[in-house]
Amino acid sequence: MRILVVGGAGYIGSAIVPELVERGHELVVVDTLWFGNHLPKNIEVRRKDVFDLEEDDLRGFDQVVFLAGVSNDPMAEYSPGHNFVSNAAAPAYLGYIAKRAGVRRLVFAGSCSVYGFTVNELYDETSPTISSYPYGISKLQGERAVLEMADDAFSVIALRKGTVCGFSPRMRLDLIVNTMFMTAMRDNAITVNNPDIWRPIISIQDAATAYTRAVEAHETITGVFNVASGNYTVGEVGGMVKGVLDAALGLNVKLNILHKSDVRNYKVSIDKAVKVLGFKPNHDIESITEDLLANMDSFSDFDNPTYYNIEVFKHLVRSNTGRPEPAGA
Repeated sequence: MRILVVGGAGYIGSAIVPELVERGHELVVVDTLWFGNHLPKNIEVRRKDVFDLEEDDLRGFDQVVFLAGVSNDPMAEYSPGHNFVSNAAAPAYLGYIAKRAGVRRLVFAGSCSVYGFTVNELYDETSPTISSYPYGISKLQGERAVLEMADDAFSVIALRKGTVCGFSPRMRLDLIVNTMFMTAMRDNAITVNNPDIWRPIISIQDAATAYTRAVEAHETITGVFNVASGNYTVGEVGGMVKGVLDAALGLNVKLNILHKSDVRNYKVSIDKAVKVLGFKPNHDIESITEDLLANMDSFSDFDNPTYYNIEVFKHLVRSNTGRPEPAGA
């Protein structure tokens, strides 16, 4: 199958693209390369903005995977305008030209953040989406835009992912497990802002599996799917990261427990993805932490600003070079 991955050189794409190639698919990546290119040399990468793509650029592809856009709350809150362009308008435009070009499926990188704040409920794909902050709103807008285009000839699968964590060749240290790992190793301490808040977490390996299942799903399948490795409280995550590092390295990592308010609190059911896509997660907080520890030599410069998306984003916005173009998350 011939697949165009938009934003494919980012944190998630750098793990997903090689796996899809290994499974025999022919991939081309489009990315603005904000964070460089960490993909294998045999992957064709075109440095291009989503909005510079035209129908002719998409002809001959069977599927398009959208991984681009503003990738977290700090970036969205720093520049809400850029956020809505990148997360809502960009996938809508890509879906429009992809469908006109004869592409048969679009896979959209959605987020469980669309659920906002819930109170001790397990949410499925039919549950209310009540996010009230820029990132969650924009991800829902992008999802709804591409789903509106679905028909018998154009399948759309939106994967509402939990927070993706773990090691990637294009590394990030601004994700919950990754951040806790980094501060434990650097400061021998983990800060838990609110131990009672729930989060669905997905390892980057399980995320790659989810995208593989979506790409290879029967052509008639369209819809929204929650995907996660598991639901955890933030306090539980901190305790698990500490436990792995204490046991493996003989540390005694300190847990700093705070009680800050948070606008996000949700846990999700993945039953639909399991039953319809055949998605089966194989990882948890412990295995994510173990993988980070095994690969730490490749990202041991914890002060490297490229590991923190907001730092790169601020530089681009301040550089007066115009609108930051959607890049891989």
